[in-house]
Amino acid sequence: MTATPVAPVPAPTPGGATSLVASDLDRTLIYSSAALALGMPDPQAPRLLCVEVHESKPLSYMTEAAADLLARLTAETVFVPTTTRTRKQYQRIRLPGRAPAYAICANGGHLLVDGVTDHDWHASVLRRLADECAPLSEIRAYLTATTDLSWVRKHRVAEDLFAYLVVDRERLPADWLARFGAWAGERGWTVSLQGRKVYAVPKPLTKSAAVREVARRTGATLTLAAGDSLLDADLLLAADRAWRPGHGELADTQWTAPHLDVLTQRGVAAGEEILRRFRAAVRS
Repeated sequence: MTATPVAPVPAPTPGGATSLVASDLDRTLIYSSAALALGMPDPQAPRLLCVEVHESKPLSYMTEAAADLLARLTAETVFVPTTTRTRKQYQRIRLPGRAPAYAICANGGHLLVDGVTDHDWHASVLRRLADECAPLSEIRAYLTATTDLSWVRKHRVAEDLFAYLVVDRERLPADWLARFGAWAGERGWTVSLQGRKVYAVPKPLTKSAAVREVARRTGATLTLAAGDSLLDADLLLAADRAWRPGHGELADTQWTAPHLDVLTQRGVAAGEEILRRFRAAVRS
Protein backbone atom coordinates (compact mmCIF):
# COMPACT_ATOMS: atom_id res chain seq x y z
CA MET A 1 0.00 0.00 0.00
CA THR A 2 1.56 3.32 -1.03
CA ALA A 3 1.54 6.20 1.40
CA THR A 4 -1.03 8.91 0.68
CA PRO A 5 0.76 12.15 -0.21
CA VAL A 6 -0.03 15.11 1.99
CA ALA A 7 -0.28 18.60 0.55
CA PRO A 8 -0.23 21.84 2.54
CA VAL A 9 -3.47 23.61 3.34
CA PRO A 10 -3.80 27.39 2.88
CA ALA A 11 -4.41 29.64 5.82
CA PRO A 12 -8.10 29.97 6.76
CA THR A 13 -10.15 32.62 5.01
CA PRO A 14 -11.26 35.75 6.91
CA GLY A 15 -14.24 33.91 8.38
CA GLY A 16 -11.92 31.34 9.96
CA ALA A 17 -12.96 28.44 7.67
CA THR A 18 -11.00 26.56 5.04
CA SER A 19 -12.68 27.08 1.68
CA LEU A 20 -12.27 24.66 -1.22
CA VAL A 21 -12.81 26.01 -4.74
CA ALA A 22 -13.23 23.27 -7.37
CA SER A 23 -13.54 24.59 -10.89
CA ASP A 24 -13.74 23.08 -14.33
CA LEU A 25 -11.20 24.61 -16.69
CA ASP A 26 -12.11 24.57 -20.40
CA ARG A 27 -14.93 27.00 -21.22
CA THR A 28 -15.29 27.76 -17.51
CA LEU A 29 -12.03 29.45 -16.47
CA ILE A 30 -9.91 29.15 -19.64
CA TYR A 31 -10.94 29.60 -23.28
CA SER A 32 -9.65 28.73 -26.73
CA SER A 33 -9.69 31.51 -29.32
CA ALA A 34 -12.86 29.99 -30.81
CA ALA A 35 -14.64 30.09 -27.43
CA LEU A 36 -13.69 33.61 -26.29
CA ALA A 37 -17.01 35.16 -27.45
CA LEU A 38 -15.57 38.65 -27.82
CA GLY A 39 -18.71 40.38 -29.02
CA MET A 40 -17.59 43.93 -28.28
CA PRO A 41 -15.86 46.35 -30.69
CA ASP A 42 -12.17 45.51 -31.01
CA PRO A 43 -10.90 48.58 -29.09
CA GLN A 44 -13.05 47.51 -26.11
CA ALA A 45 -11.85 43.90 -26.02
CA PRO A 46 -10.15 42.86 -22.77
CA ARG A 47 -6.44 42.20 -22.57
CA LEU A 48 -5.83 38.45 -22.65
CA LEU A 49 -3.23 36.25 -21.01
CA CYS A 50 -2.20 33.00 -22.71
CA VAL A 51 -2.21 30.15 -20.16
CA GLU A 52 -1.65 27.18 -22.47
CA VAL A 53 0.69 26.47 -25.37
CA HIS A 54 0.40 23.29 -27.45
CA GLU A 55 2.83 22.34 -30.22
CA SER A 56 4.42 25.80 -29.98
CA LYS A 57 1.08 27.56 -30.53
CA PRO A 58 -1.03 29.53 -28.03
CA LEU A 59 -4.16 27.58 -27.21
CA SER A 60 -6.04 28.83 -24.12
CA TYR A 61 -6.58 32.24 -22.58
CA MET A 62 -8.12 34.15 -19.70
CA THR A 63 -8.46 37.89 -19.23
CA GLU A 64 -5.71 39.68 -17.34
CA ALA A 65 -8.31 40.69 -14.75
CA ALA A 66 -9.28 37.02 -14.33
CA ALA A 67 -5.62 36.10 -13.92
CA ASP A 68 -5.27 38.60 -11.08
CA LEU A 69 -8.43 37.28 -9.39
CA LEU A 70 -7.19 33.70 -9.66
CA ALA A 71 -3.79 34.57 -8.22
CA ARG A 72 -5.51 36.09 -5.19
CA LEU A 73 -7.89 33.13 -4.89
CA THR A 74 -5.07 30.58 -4.80
CA ALA A 75 -3.59 32.40 -1.80
CA GLU A 76 -6.88 32.39 0.09
CA THR A 77 -8.34 28.94 -0.56
CA VAL A 78 -7.68 25.33 -1.49
CA PHE A 79 -8.02 25.88 -5.24
CA VAL A 80 -8.54 22.61 -7.13
CA PRO A 81 -8.53 22.55 -10.95
CA THR A 82 -11.15 19.90 -11.78
CA THR A 83 -11.04 18.74 -15.37
CA THR A 84 -11.90 15.96 -17.80
CA ARG A 85 -8.50 16.50 -19.41
CA THR A 86 -5.86 13.83 -19.15
CA ARG A 87 -2.87 14.49 -16.90
CA LYS A 88 -0.70 15.28 -19.92
CA GLN A 89 -3.24 17.76 -21.27
CA TYR A 90 -3.66 19.39 -17.86
CA GLN A 91 0.09 19.79 -17.38
CA ARG A 92 0.28 22.03 -20.46
CA ILE A 93 -1.68 24.70 -18.59
CA ARG A 94 0.13 27.40 -16.59
CA LEU A 95 -2.41 29.03 -14.32
CA PRO A 96 -1.61 32.27 -12.50
CA GLY A 97 -0.99 32.23 -8.76
CA ARG A 98 0.27 29.57 -6.44
CA ALA A 99 0.58 26.09 -7.96
CA PRO A 100 -2.43 24.00 -6.85
CA ALA A 101 -1.60 21.45 -4.16
CA TYR A 102 -4.40 19.27 -5.53
CA ALA A 103 -5.74 18.80 -9.05
CA ILE A 104 -8.36 16.42 -10.44
CA CYS A 105 -7.85 15.01 -13.93
CA ALA A 106 -9.63 12.49 -16.17
CA ASN A 107 -13.01 13.44 -14.67
CA GLY A 108 -11.95 12.18 -11.24
CA GLY A 109 -9.91 9.21 -12.37
CA HIS A 110 -6.65 10.80 -11.23
CA LEU A 111 -6.10 12.88 -8.10
CA LEU A 112 -2.82 14.76 -8.30
CA VAL A 113 -1.05 15.82 -5.12
CA ASP A 114 1.70 18.36 -5.82
CA GLY A 115 1.54 17.19 -9.43
CA VAL A 116 1.93 13.47 -8.65
CA THR A 117 -0.80 10.84 -9.06
CA ASP A 118 -2.22 9.43 -5.83
CA HIS A 119 -2.04 5.74 -6.74
CA ASP A 120 -4.32 4.60 -3.93
CA TRP A 121 -7.07 6.89 -5.18
CA HIS A 122 -6.64 5.70 -8.76
CA ALA A 123 -6.75 2.05 -7.69
CA SER A 124 -9.99 2.65 -5.80
CA VAL A 125 -11.52 4.22 -8.92
CA LEU A 126 -10.52 1.25 -11.06
CA ARG A 127 -12.14 -1.18 -8.62
CA ARG A 128 -15.41 0.71 -8.68
CA LEU A 129 -15.49 0.89 -12.48
CA ALA A 130 -14.85 -2.83 -12.76
CA ASP A 131 -17.72 -3.54 -10.36
CA GLU A 132 -20.33 -1.17 -11.81
CA CYS A 133 -19.77 -0.61 -15.55
CA ALA A 134 -19.36 -2.36 -18.86
CA PRO A 135 -15.69 -2.42 -19.90
CA LEU A 136 -14.19 0.33 -22.02
CA SER A 137 -13.55 -2.21 -24.78
CA GLU A 138 -17.31 -2.69 -25.23
CA ILE A 139 -17.86 1.05 -25.61
CA ARG A 140 -15.04 1.34 -28.12
CA ALA A 141 -16.42 -1.55 -30.16
CA TYR A 142 -19.82 0.19 -30.37
CA LEU A 143 -18.17 3.44 -31.48
CA THR A 144 -16.18 1.66 -34.17
CA ALA A 145 -19.25 -0.16 -35.46
CA THR A 146 -21.68 2.79 -35.53
CA THR A 147 -19.61 5.82 -36.57
CA ASP A 148 -18.64 7.06 -40.01
CA LEU A 149 -15.45 8.77 -41.12
CA SER A 150 -17.57 11.36 -42.93
CA TRP A 151 -18.34 12.99 -39.56
CA VAL A 152 -15.81 11.51 -37.09
CA ARG A 153 -12.38 13.12 -37.18
CA LYS A 154 -10.68 11.20 -34.36
CA HIS A 155 -11.26 8.30 -31.96
CA ARG A 156 -9.50 8.78 -28.63
CA VAL A 157 -9.09 6.94 -25.32
CA ALA A 158 -8.20 9.00 -22.24
CA GLU A 159 -6.05 7.42 -19.52
CA ASP A 160 -7.59 3.99 -20.28
CA LEU A 161 -10.66 5.26 -18.40
CA PHE A 162 -13.05 6.70 -21.00
CA ALA A 163 -13.42 7.37 -24.71
CA TYR A 164 -14.24 10.38 -26.83
CA LEU A 165 -14.72 11.30 -30.46
CA VAL A 166 -13.76 14.50 -32.23
CA VAL A 167 -16.61 15.13 -34.65
CA ASP A 168 -17.84 17.47 -37.35
CA ARG A 169 -20.95 18.74 -35.56
CA GLU A 170 -22.64 19.88 -38.76
CA ARG A 171 -22.52 16.31 -40.08
CA LEU A 172 -23.26 14.52 -36.81
CA PRO A 173 -26.39 12.37 -37.49
CA ALA A 174 -29.35 13.80 -35.61
CA ASP A 175 -30.38 10.55 -33.94
CA TRP A 176 -26.99 8.92 -33.36
CA LEU A 177 -26.17 10.74 -30.12
CA ALA A 178 -29.53 9.83 -28.51
CA ARG A 179 -29.20 6.19 -29.54
CA PHE A 180 -25.64 5.98 -28.25
CA GLY A 181 -26.64 7.68 -24.99
CA ALA A 182 -29.47 5.22 -24.38
CA TRP A 183 -27.28 2.20 -25.22
CA ALA A 184 -24.40 3.40 -23.04
CA GLY A 185 -26.72 4.36 -20.17
CA GLU A 186 -27.89 0.76 -19.87
CA ARG A 187 -24.26 -0.24 -19.40
CA GLY A 188 -23.39 2.28 -16.72
CA TRP A 189 -21.93 5.00 -18.94
CA THR A 190 -22.78 8.68 -19.55
CA VAL A 191 -22.64 10.36 -22.97
CA SER A 192 -21.96 14.09 -23.32
CA LEU A 193 -21.46 16.43 -26.30
CA GLN A 194 -19.03 19.28 -25.60
CA GLY A 195 -18.07 21.47 -28.51
CA ARG A 196 -16.62 19.13 -31.13
CA LYS A 197 -16.17 16.21 -28.73
CA VAL A 198 -18.52 13.38 -27.82
CA TYR A 199 -17.52 11.86 -24.47
CA ALA A 200 -18.42 8.42 -23.15
CA VAL A 201 -17.61 8.31 -19.44
CA PRO A 202 -18.41 5.64 -16.81
CA LYS A 203 -21.11 6.92 -14.44
CA PRO A 204 -19.04 6.27 -11.27
CA LEU A 205 -16.14 8.31 -12.73
CA THR A 206 -17.09 11.69 -11.28
CA LYS A 207 -15.42 14.93 -10.37
CA SER A 208 -17.53 15.18 -7.21
CA ALA A 209 -16.11 12.00 -5.66
CA ALA A 210 -12.56 13.28 -6.02
CA VAL A 211 -13.53 16.72 -4.68
CA ARG A 212 -15.10 15.14 -1.60
CA GLU A 213 -11.81 13.31 -1.00
CA VAL A 214 -9.86 16.58 -1.20
CA ALA A 215 -12.34 18.21 1.19
CA ARG A 216 -11.84 15.34 3.63
CA ARG A 217 -8.06 15.65 3.50
CA THR A 218 -8.00 19.43 3.88
CA GLY A 219 -10.83 19.77 6.39
CA ALA A 220 -12.63 22.22 4.10
CA THR A 221 -15.88 23.51 5.55
CA LEU A 222 -17.09 25.38 2.45
CA THR A 223 -17.00 24.01 -1.10
CA LEU A 224 -17.56 26.25 -4.13
CA ALA A 225 -17.72 24.97 -7.71
CA ALA A 226 -18.21 26.07 -11.31
CA GLY A 227 -18.64 24.28 -14.63
CA ASP A 228 -20.36 24.48 -17.99
CA SER A 229 -20.97 20.90 -19.18
CA LEU A 230 -23.15 17.93 -18.27
CA LEU A 231 -20.03 16.23 -16.90
CA ASP A 232 -19.87 19.07 -14.34
CA ALA A 233 -23.42 18.61 -13.05
CA ASP A 234 -22.45 16.20 -10.25
CA LEU A 235 -19.67 18.58 -9.18
CA LEU A 236 -22.07 21.52 -8.96
CA LEU A 237 -24.63 19.47 -7.03
CA ALA A 238 -22.00 18.40 -4.49
CA ALA A 239 -20.90 21.97 -3.71
CA ASP A 240 -22.32 24.34 -1.10
CA ARG A 241 -22.55 27.06 -3.74
CA ALA A 242 -22.10 26.77 -7.49
CA TRP A 243 -22.04 28.83 -10.69
CA ARG A 244 -22.40 28.14 -14.38
CA PRO A 245 -21.75 30.47 -17.33
CA GLY A 246 -24.31 31.58 -19.88
CA HIS A 247 -22.95 29.12 -22.45
CA GLY A 248 -22.33 25.37 -22.62
CA GLU A 249 -24.37 22.20 -22.29
CA LEU A 250 -25.85 23.17 -18.91
CA ALA A 251 -27.01 26.51 -20.30
CA ASP A 252 -28.40 24.85 -23.44
CA THR A 253 -30.49 22.46 -21.32
CA GLN A 254 -31.38 25.19 -18.76
CA TRP A 255 -29.98 22.97 -16.01
CA THR A 256 -30.34 24.43 -12.53
CA ALA A 257 -30.23 23.64 -8.82
CA PRO A 258 -31.35 25.52 -5.69
CA HIS A 259 -27.82 26.61 -4.73
CA LEU A 260 -26.72 27.38 -8.31
CA ASP A 261 -26.25 30.91 -9.65
CA VAL A 262 -26.72 31.21 -13.41
CA LEU A 263 -24.55 33.87 -15.00
CA THR A 264 -25.55 35.88 -18.05
CA GLN A 265 -21.96 36.34 -19.22
CA ARG A 266 -20.68 34.12 -22.01
CA GLY A 267 -17.16 33.26 -23.14
CA VAL A 268 -14.05 34.57 -21.46
CA ALA A 269 -16.05 37.28 -19.64
CA ALA A 270 -17.90 34.48 -17.82
CA GLY A 271 -14.60 33.06 -16.57
CA GLU A 272 -13.70 36.42 -15.09
CA GLU A 273 -17.12 36.77 -13.45
CA ILE A 274 -16.94 33.26 -11.96
CA LEU A 275 -13.65 34.10 -10.27
CA ARG A 276 -15.12 37.34 -8.97
CA ARG A 277 -18.07 35.39 -7.49
CA PHE A 278 -15.71 32.81 -5.93
CA ARG A 279 -13.74 35.52 -4.13
CA ALA A 280 -16.85 37.30 -2.93
CA ALA A 281 -18.28 34.05 -1.54
CA VAL A 282 -15.03 33.16 0.24
CA ARG A 283 -14.75 36.57 1.84
CA SER A 284 -18.39 37.00 2.84
